[in-house]
Amino acid sequence: MALDTYRKKRRFDRTPEPEGDAKPRAGDDEHLAFVIQKHDATRLHYDFRLELDGVMKSWAVPKGPSLDPAVKRMAVHVEDHPIEYNTFEGVIPKGEYGGGPVLLWDRGRWIPEEDPRAGYKKGTLKFRLEGEKLHGSWALVRTNFGNRGRDGKESWLLIKHRDDAAEPGAKTDVVDALPESVVSGRTIEEIGPSFHRKAAVKKAAPASKARARKTAPVPDAAASAVSTAALKALPGARAAKLPAMLSPELATLVEDAPGGDDWIHEIKYDGYRALCRIQDGEARLITRQGNDWTDRFGSLGEAAARLPVKEAWLDGEVVALSPDGRTSFGALQEALGNAGKADALQYFLFDVPYLDGFDLTGVPLTERKRVLATLLHVAFGQVGRIRYSDHVEGQGPAFFEQACRHRLEGVLSKRAASTYAVGKRTRDWLKVKCLETREFVIAGWTDPERSRTGFGSLVLGEYEGKKKQLTHVGRVGTGFNEKQLRDLTKRLEDLAQDDNPFTPPLKGAAAKGAHWVKPALVAEVAFTERTRDGILRHPTFRGLREDKSPHEIVGEAKGTALDAPSKAASTLKLKKGEAEVGGVRITNADKVMYPENGVTKRHLAEYVLQVQVPLMAYLKDRPLTIVRCPDGHHKFCFFQKHIDSALPPGIEGISLEDVEKERERGTYFYATTIQGVLQLVQLGALELHVWGSRAARVEHPDLMIFDLDPDVGLPWARVLEACFTMRERLADLGLRSWLKTTGGKGLHVCVPLAARQDWDEVKAFSKALVEDIVRREPDKYTSNILKARRKGRVFLDYLRNGRGATAISAWSMRARAGATVSMPLHWEELTETLKPSVFTVENAAEQLGGSDPWADFYATRQPITAAMKRAVMGTGTNKN
Repeated sequence: MALDTYRKKRRFDRTPEPEGDAKPRAGDDEHLAFVIQKHDATRLHYDFRLELDGVMKSWAVPKGPSLDPAVKRMAVHVEDHPIEYNTFEGVIPKGEYGGGPVLLWDRGRWIPEEDPRAGYKKGTLKFRLEGEKLHGSWALVRTNFGNRGRDGKESWLLIKHRDDAAEPGAKTDVVDALPESVVSGRTIEEIGPSFHRKAAVKKAAPASKARARKTAPVPDAAASAVSTAALKALPGARAAKLPAMLSPELATLVEDAPGGDDWIHEIKYDGYRALCRIQDGEARLITRQGNDWTDRFGSLGEAAARLPVKEAWLDGEVVALSPDGRTSFGALQEALGNAGKADALQYFLFDVPYLDGFDLTGVPLTERKRVLATLLHVAFGQVGRIRYSDHVEGQGPAFFEQACRHRLEGVLSKRAASTYAVGKRTRDWLKVKCLETREFVIAGWTDPERSRTGFGSLVLGEYEGKKKQLTHVGRVGTGFNEKQLRDLTKRLEDLAQDDNPFTPPLKGAAAKGAHWVKPALVAEVAFTERTRDGILRHPTFRGLREDKSPHEIVGEAKGTALDAPSKAASTLKLKKGEAEVGGVRITNADKVMYPENGVTKRHLAEYVLQVQVPLMAYLKDRPLTIVRCPDGHHKFCFFQKHIDSALPPGIEGISLEDVEKERERGTYFYATTIQGVLQLVQLGALELHVWGSRAARVEHPDLMIFDLDPDVGLPWARVLEACFTMRERLADLGLRSWLKTTGGKGLHVCVPLAARQDWDEVKAFSKALVEDIVRREPDKYTSNILKARRKGRVFLDYLRNGRGATAISAWSMRARAGATVSMPLHWEELTETLKPSVFTVENAAEQLGGSDPWADFYATRQPITAAMKRAVMGTGTNKN
């Protein structure tokens, strides 16, 4: 019977789920139902169900559907469900199969694009969805690595096809943007308690969609996310009444992000700074100038009023997100005053100066952010329109370069231990911008030419010196749309005056054709650089800054941080056959290191320079072992982990006990700059292998690696299965993992750690974990290093986690045919069609243009807890 498995798993005298019957619709494939149910069982997931032959064919999708065609979501095939299940929303009792709340997330009909029965049988279902949330063309594709694990469940992928309903590059998943039930409007937290999650949730955010900001009930003490006792225990916290007004702390503009572990670094959003005051169930959004813009920001105030606090001042940035997930100042301007578009604005919070009767301005920043993260997690579970602005600790220069690589505005660097300086611009908060984007005062305009209407260009200035005299910085005549031209023309005419506002008055060609205005408007302008006399080059208008006063446009003047870094001419005197790459001399630059595809030494250096941001994020400060092949990978190669001669620039030495010789032997080394890595390329290094720790805490690894190496001739599908098995076992223990290719035939599952355990502890834990997996499925896996014992199995190598052991660095090239590289991947990319050898030094840099599969990797610090150890250790060892 089609529903036998479904019924055997459930006791219908104890669960409200329907028993149901199979009800085929003879010959009718035009009105087939689909539903998606959000289910908080052992883990939160989404049950995707398609009606076929009288039952609901069902898949469990851990992360839910994505509208991005590049994101392929794992979908585990589960038992058929009855059609009656399509209306089920409620709580499965604790102790029953699937115990936990179930929410009806979407519903509608699905239309097969091919024969659905043939497609289901062969493992490729193509269809259209007409739901309340999901639309367009989709596919379910079986990954064909057979039965997985002990449950014998097939793994499929749920994929959105490219069409009008797709959202390529979307940073916010549709499941996060639209969390409520399509039937009741409730959230999963409101439907019922979570029996399994480790969360201090006292009260979830109400799902009310009423427009009035006072519809949210005033939270009582029990509803507050952070207890009074916890606030009182914070260092520097003091009891205080909520201030009527608050001026934000401001950041100082600098050219470079600071290094050191005493700094944290956040993304700099391209939006409007806004403080939020919450009291008596009402939230007001206040600009940095003290203006109440609650109404202009749409329903953000209503969302803030639902936060689980009694009263608070919060600090953050209101932004509009573009389809690629980046913040767009132009879209934000367009949304202001437009109720329909303003309701899509997001509010990223990064500080909490006051909370529930306590002044937190004297509390260290990292403690304030911990409180804020707790508050937002309780309220929204990291979804919704009010978001937590996360940060990374240390690695400022690498974080900044990565931000610029992804075309973000820049970063904010803040001293981790700093207090909140109300109304002051300090050097505890620093801003570093990727683009030369600044605000300037509009001092006049010129007449339009050709087909342009309104005006031709804006005359710009900025205030300088103690007397704050307005000085000329040039004109901007591009970047305007028709609406901006119309609106600005009227405002300029209203501000027109005869007096030249510059001091001294602007003369000559710079003043020719200009009409002067009262300097009351501020424009945001992007440009490439400034000339020696401060004039902007290649400026583009980005919008008006109505949140800023013209007299604020001072202090970021020419001759300070505003100047673009100069590009000094090379001082290297190159000989024939030499090249300079990144300031490093490369000798024999045209020597072919990979004869099969003609990759030269120069190509390798240029590749390293192209991927320097992610490469250094992974490799910097880690002790290294390199593979040197002075005449190419096909000739003599050797390992080197000591440098006994003078260290080249960018390479530092570290004295370590040699784990093989049990005595000091030469100097270990690590790279501190990309120039150091280029020096290694100059020495003929074709592989960069790293320790799992960094020089500052070399005895405490912050990285645990599992190398999955298949027996010769074993199908690729078995390697994939091993990866997912390892990932799921780690997730069961509470550890997040990331994936990369090795540049060879294997894969690395990488687990960032909190660097609390020493090498012996990490190695013992990783060994026990691997042996636990081997014990469960000994016919598929082995932990024995001998190749003779791998017959038909995948070797789960934990030995990379011992002191002195190394693993290939992410983004490193390999001394293999084709110049392959070790490439970080999204888990969704792990399919049967993936060929790790496709990533080479010739194309790897192209991957930098897409979404970063390791976006959260470097900000994640996970301790190996006592509970994790108990779960895998103390059960003997496997000798297979």
